[in-house]
Formats: sequence, C-alpha cells, structure tokens
Amino acid sequence: MSIIDKIFGHDDQPRTTPAKPDMMMQKVLDTLADLGGKPIETLSPEEARRQPTPTDAVKKILRETIKDEDPTLGIETRDITIDGAAGPLQARVYSPDLGSGDLKPLVVYFHGGGFVIADLDVYDGGPRGVSRFADCVVLSVHYRQAPEHKFPAAHEDAVAAYKWALVHAQSIGGDPRKVAVMGESAGGNLAINVSIAARDQGLPAPLHQVLVYPLVGNDLNTESYVENATAKPLNKPMIEWFVKHTFASEAETADPRVNVVGAADLRGLPSSTVILAEIDPLRTEGEKLAEKLEAAGNDVRHKTFHGSTHEFFGMGLVVPDAAVAQQFAAHELKKAFGTAILPI
Repeated sequence: MSIIDKIFGHDDQPRTTPAKPDMMMQKVLDTLADLGGKPIETLSPEEARRQPTPTDAVKKILRETIKDEDPTLGIETRDITIDGAAGPLQARVYSPDLGSGDLKPLVVYFHGGGFVIADLDVYDGGPRGVSRFADCVVLSVHYRQAPEHKFPAAHEDAVAAYKWALVHAQSIGGDPRKVAVMGESAGGNLAINVSIAARDQGLPAPLHQVLVYPLVGNDLNTESYVENATAKPLNKPMIEWFVKHTFASEAETADPRVNVVGAADLRGLPSSTVILAEIDPLRTEGEKLAEKLEAAGNDVRHKTFHGSTHEFFGMGLVVPDAAVAQQFAAHELKKAFGTAILPI
C-alpha cells in the first residue's frame, strides 16, 4: 500500500445503498436549487450559459455563513490573451506571487462545461486551489465552444494552448522545464488529449496530468450513468444535450479523442492523477481510465471521493472533500515537479 493510499484511502468500497451527498455537498446542491435555475437540457446554449452555476451557490454560502475565509486563497491573478488554433483565446494566470522573479512549475488547466457552457469564472476554484497548494503557476485556458465551434475545435485549441505555454512559460512566471496539464470534466478530456498529442507530435511531454472526473467515454449506459441518471448538478439528459450540440453526429463520439477508454492508445503517457466523484455519471469511465492507464504501463494514482458530486473539486472553501482533493492533486504535482518535501 502506498503512502497516498494510507492517507487518502482506498477506492474499493462496495456500494450497497444509493449514494447520498455529504452534508456540505448537500448544502451546495440545496443552495443551487434555491437559485432557481432551469434544467440545462431544456434550454438553448445561450440560455444555458446564463444559468446559475455551482460556483454561484458556493459564493452565496461564503457570503452568508463562512465570512472568515479569504476567497482568493492569497493567489494573485492576471487575465491575458494567448494564441489558439484559430485565433486568440482568453486565459487567466494564477500565482502565489505574480511579481516574483523566481520561476515556478506551470500547470496548463482546462475548464469543464461539456464543451458548450462555462468559462474561466465558473471554474475558478480548482486552478486557484492548485496554485495555492502546489505552489505553482496555473494557466487556465478558455477554448472555442460548441455549437458555434463544433468538435474538434476545443481539442485543437487545447493543443495550441499547450504549445503556447511551452514557448511563453517564463513570461508568466512558469518554468518551461516543469509543465503539467490538468482539467475538469470536458477539460479532463482536453488535458489527456494534450498528453497524447504531445507524444504523437514529438512535443515536450507534460511531467504529469491531473484528470478530474474526466469525460473519456461515449457509453451512456455504464453503471454510474444508471446510478446517477437524474443526479445534480450533472445527469444523463445533460450529457445527451452536450453531445447534441458538440458533435455533427453521434457517430463522432467514437473518435479516440472522445472515447478515450475505448479507442485511444494510452501507452507512453505522463504519470497521472485521476480524481473522481461517487455521485457522477462519469465515475465509471473515470475508473476504467485509471485501470487502462495503469495497464498501458503508466504510473497512476486514483481516488474516488464518496459523498461528493460532479463539480465538487473547485468547492474547497465550503466542501471539506474538495479541499482534500485539491491537496491530493497538489501533492502528486509536486512529486512530479520534484518540489515535494518527502519524509527522510
């Protein structure tokens, strides 16, 4: 058993009863419901992008009940523009000290949203927490979204953003010799595809990849899809809505960039951290990804957080497991960067 397993537990707990959210996770879900959002799958993409988000719920809880927490975590940010595959992309730099002359490891981060919704503001908590706990610079990258820009526009932008980061790391305080990739949900898909593209295109490989409840399959009838068909904040009808808007046809989901667990070559990839939520349609494909990465000869650490839902990772200020997940990710990143303080 590794020290990580001892600290963070195992993932083989049997599920004998339907999973229920932990207390603070449930508070976030209740607060989100009180904000009065409509089901995403009933809306147009433009309407969906204006709906209340889990981040809005977290901010409301912080305003009302947890007033002594610093929402910035002491992390400074700067919005910049970088080169995408077909034009400029919005990006945000997170750093413990933007003015420092010392270069820090760099994480290139991709947000979630099913390739259709969400932005840098909605997914602020994850990169901010990782920057704090891993003592690194995080470059959070926006990308072209569907249906205005269908598959594979986001994937092309993700690879372009990684190439930009390799060349311009020092301009944002990052060390070009210590670069990792990370993403949540659809962004987790983009992150692993950047690692695959780096291998296939002969680019400098990321030192590590952190994949947080990644969308990496096209089977909508897995165990976790059945268990969580009506879960919040992500459920099966929402995924079907994302698919409809992202792809020219459902057949495109068989592409190895989408069906990573079923069709992609996973050999020769960086060490990986896979973080999953129990109450999430994407859990089963995330578990399969961890297994297949390891079977392909890669170093993998995997943790499923019980009582947590999709989107929990960025909620570290209100959901205890989210703070633990961020520290887990940070620990693995620091190991890969060679900046971890290991016991003698």
